[in-house]
Amino acid sequence: MKKKLSIIVPCYNEEEVLPYFYEQICAIAEKMDFVDFEFILVDDGSSDGSLNIIKELREKDNRIYYITFSRNFGKESAILAGLEYSSGDYVTLMDADLQDPPEYLSQMYDGIINEGFDCVALRRRDRKGEPVIRSFFARCFYKFINKISKTEIMDGARDFRLMTRQMVDEILKVCEYNRFSKGIFGWVGFKTKWLTYTGAERAAGKTSWSFWGLLIYSIEGIVAFSTAPLAISSFMGVFFCVLSFIAMMFFFIKTLLFGDPISGYPSTICILLFVSGIQLFTIGILGQYVSKTYLETKKRPHYILREKITSDDDE
Repeated sequence: MKKKLSIIVPCYNEEEVLPYFYEQICAIAEKMDFVDFEFILVDDGSSDGSLNIIKELREKDNRIYYITFSRNFGKESAILAGLEYSSGDYVTLMDADLQDPPEYLSQMYDGIINEGFDCVALRRRDRKGEPVIRSFFARCFYKFINKISKTEIMDGARDFRLMTRQMVDEILKVCEYNRFSKGIFGWVGFKTKWLTYTGAERAAGKTSWSFWGLLIYSIEGIVAFSTAPLAISSFMGVFFCVLSFIAMMFFFIKTLLFGDPISGYPSTICILLFVSGIQLFTIGILGQYVSKTYLETKKRPHYILREKITSDDDE
């Protein structure tokens, strides 16, 4: 009996690229005729014609299943929904933009079946095509989070990965509201093989990720997988307390010995502004953790379905 492979594709305004994606993934599925495929396209509240194209694909190919949200809940929610509704023995996450070459799928499958890995994932060899500033900050993010977190997050890691059902089931047990999938994949463990490749340009359309969106996403990752920023803010508080005590003793002794009055309005203002800035910075760190805790306690759903056709509906 053939094994079943689920391919999960988060889609947000991918109207232009979906036909190209479907053409390529069907070509790969034809070559991998030793497994059965299901394609789960998750429409994350797209504002273009993505859903209409998905429905058209469904009409001509019953391997296509789709989930659509009531609004845009974000890629993390789309990934979670796809994992929850997947029914395959093996599960793949893949972007629709074709920046991650689908032809690696056969090699990834071989890594699990013949080499005993639980997961085979792709990581970029370089960042060609990315803006220089974005590339620089991305490298800084991976270096920083791997220093402060016990969970390893591979530099250049992509969402494109093939996982066993066992690994997927364990990922679904991580039910936190603030999700950072790259960290969750590393946290659950299992044997992972990394394949390096050279990134490609989008086949069509525009990316929905902006620099600020990626920056906010990186902050969420840091908060989700490390409490080191809280420790840093505590150390900064202790440091400035000690520094202020030393400065106070210095001026006190200087005044007693030399009778030199304490003066210097500009320097006082600079010190006040600097210390106030540090205080606001540390309060901001604390605020990030409090806000995430607040969202967790609300127990809101990760997404709301508008409509769906999944393998469950076939039974």
